[in-house]
Amino acid sequence: MLARLQRFITLGLLLTALSWAAWFIHIDRPLWAGAGAALIVFGYALFLGLEFVCLYFVHGDDPAPRATVLQLLHAWIGEVLTAPQVFCWRQPFRSTSVRDHVPEHAPDRSTDRGVVLVHGFVCNRGLWNPWMQRLMARGTPFIAVNLEPVFGSIDHYADIIEQAAARLEAATGRAPVLVGHSMGGLAIRAWAAAHGGEARAHRIITIGSPHRGTWLGRFSTTANGHQMRLASPWQRALGTRESATLPGRFICFYSHCDNIVFPASTATLPGADNRHVPGVAHVDLVNQPVVFDALLATL
Repeated sequence: MLARLQRFITLGLLLTALSWAAWFIHIDRPLWAGAGAALIVFGYALFLGLEFVCLYFVHGDDPAPRATVLQLLHAWIGEVLTAPQVFCWRQPFRSTSVRDHVPEHAPDRSTDRGVVLVHGFVCNRGLWNPWMQRLMARGTPFIAVNLEPVFGSIDHYADIIEQAAARLEAATGRAPVLVGHSMGGLAIRAWAAAHGGEARAHRIITIGSPHRGTWLGRFSTTANGHQMRLASPWQRALGTRESATLPGRFICFYSHCDNIVFPASTATLPGADNRHVPGVAHVDLVNQPVVFDALLATL
């Protein structure tokens, strides 16, 4: 469903920009044609800029390092370049281009440990295309899930992750590594609480996940958005279902330039291996070599 929606939005924006430009060229207003078309196509960059302004002023006394203006500018440029690749190409048009890789033979000592890839809010498995290509090239089993309903409760995603984890366990004979970006990290925690994940996950890696919510959650009207508000009742309830030793399984990547999950330390877990990636925005965190290298190290 999400892929269809993002296809509609992407093609709709392009058609609108072309129609605008064609009309104003027709009436001999080339300046209006170019400016209007550029605003339609690149207006998202202004919206991202507003998020970075909010991030800067909301930091307060958060223990994470305060980002400099140059670091925020660098992160904004990276996100401006990354966002259309993800939301206008990979997810709407290429989400099924890389298939899950699950061994068909009986597991033995030579079988690699599997990886479950869990995307975040308003994303799908297409987010992970570069990761899946690299995992496929090295023969590592993996499954990238689609979390649906898109705007449902995070608790509903636990069974989707369970199907993937159980399939990899059966195929490899080993406990999988689970990787979650943004909301995907919370979905993995919901899975761990519902399906005994602490004993079944080799490691859990989260990337910009709002473990303690995000300031932007206050503006959401969806079920999963409400659950990602700062210190939401859902997060508190999830915490009561988790053991004190569960965070020891986690590697949590976070950034002081994350334009979605802020203040920055909300993407950390007490007792986890929390790793700061400076100068990188929310979606662009997935592209950082240090994050993928951490996955390889766990394998």
